[in-house]
Amino acid sequence: MAMEPTGIPVIILKEGTQRTAGRDALRANIMAVRAISEMLKTTYGPKGMDKMLVDSLGDITITNDGATILDKMDIQHPAAKMIVQISKGQDEEAGDGTKTAVILSGELLKQGELLLDKGIHPTVIISGYKKALEEAVKTIDEISEKIDINDDEKLLLIAKTSLNSKAVHGAREHLAKIAVEAVKKVAEKRGEDGYWYVDLDNIQIIKKHGGGILDTKLIHGIVIDKEVVHPGMPKRVEKAKIALLDAPLEIEKPEIDAEIRINDPTLFDKFFEEEEKILKEMVDKIAATGANVVITQKGIDDVAQHFLAKKGIMAVRRVKRSDIEKIARATGARIVSNIEDLKPEDLGEAELVEERKVGDDKMIFIEGAKNPKSVTILIRAGLERMVEEADRAIHDALSAVADAIRDGKIVAGAGATETEIAKRLRELAPRIGGKEQLAIEYFAKAVETLPAVLAENAGLDPIETLMKLRAAHEDPSKKFYGIDITTGDIVDVASKGIIEPARIKANALKAATEAATMILRIDDVIAASRTKEEESKKPEESGGEED
Repeated sequence: MAMEPTGIPVIILKEGTQRTAGRDALRANIMAVRAISEMLKTTYGPKGMDKMLVDSLGDITITNDGATILDKMDIQHPAAKMIVQISKGQDEEAGDGTKTAVILSGELLKQGELLLDKGIHPTVIISGYKKALEEAVKTIDEISEKIDINDDEKLLLIAKTSLNSKAVHGAREHLAKIAVEAVKKVAEKRGEDGYWYVDLDNIQIIKKHGGGILDTKLIHGIVIDKEVVHPGMPKRVEKAKIALLDAPLEIEKPEIDAEIRINDPTLFDKFFEEEEKILKEMVDKIAATGANVVITQKGIDDVAQHFLAKKGIMAVRRVKRSDIEKIARATGARIVSNIEDLKPEDLGEAELVEERKVGDDKMIFIEGAKNPKSVTILIRAGLERMVEEADRAIHDALSAVADAIRDGKIVAGAGATETEIAKRLRELAPRIGGKEQLAIEYFAKAVETLPAVLAENAGLDPIETLMKLRAAHEDPSKKFYGIDITTGDIVDVASKGIIEPARIKANALKAATEAATMILRIDDVIAASRTKEEESKKPEESGGEED
């Protein structure tokens, strides 16, 4: 509402609209983001705690995975929702480092608030933060070391570092080996410069509770959550020749309604004989190519099943398109849409195709492909919630190894990189001068919060640890010195095997700075009231606005 000089009110916004302007709006947004950041701080690092999340249906999730925590929380505040989007972006881009991005964005806003109290304008703070980010990313690039795809030892250390803070810590050696081997199997060299391309979608994850976490294994092939269609078919086929079909092994119904008039009962038999003949020809055609395993996306008629069983061919039906594509990549088969076009060269090869019982379910295992470009990780654990946590842990480990292979650059973990960045920023600040100098110094303080939180969660004195870290990094040769969280000493953490992909660190810094600067720009929050009709609508009916 605005007031004319005559004192007559002019209504601009509809009744019930709430408006918060200026410093109040900024403080409310900063407070919301900091609340999320503080919540995640206790989960940070190998000694971090877990969160128990209970949804509206009563389903329980116990995890310390940042992306999962934020995804499961029903967050209402618009600024806090932006932080959830930042964490999702970090998870999609780098696969790990979501907690780093969220904690850092909260700290950047905390330092930004202190700068606002000193009378520094938000645009000056933003400008300083952007210069600090450039220097931070440059520092990561300069201190990073090269890594090769064949350096299994270092790739294993990257996977183990990623798994350090997870609930599956006891099995991290086993899971790290699986993650490295899986990523190396699906990595492809592309382009003239020969860069490595890794698509993690080619690693299939199958979860089955039962057994122990050490029963988790990598299968050099694919697992299909289906069973053999006919009891008379073989359950195990060695030296398998696999035909992949995107066509039904049944008589297709016409698209338009058709009527067949039969006057003589003997014509019934003829009609069924003709159907049988067509299905037999289909099966004969498949058998003629030398195929002994048939996997189709569509259905298989009972009569066709009988003929396939007589020929000793194993058949699986209604397999997901994504699984069929993975089988094609793993075995070298070509997906055929018309059985008439099937040729011997279209068949894929595998050492073994076998139906096995996993838990209460039967599954088809396709193993021993010559050069599988698609593999499967079968996750086992005694508790269903532990299976879910192992899945999240393996996702982070796979992402970390994939990032290292893609970029070929690694940095030290345990607070070493953050301390080196803060040191370089403090050296840069006086060269920039002016009010931006303060913003850069406060950015350095925010970055140093990460090793401080790491120390605090390990039961160490954060201030004392930070002082020791700063002192060590005064020596340029000690750029990889970080916190040994078991002893509290400052050691060369890279030599102790605590290494991370440079991409995760750089992306987390970019995401956090982007979120902080976006929120610092907001000086007015106008929240429209919802009508009763809108409130009664379901989220999907209103275009998913509430998501």
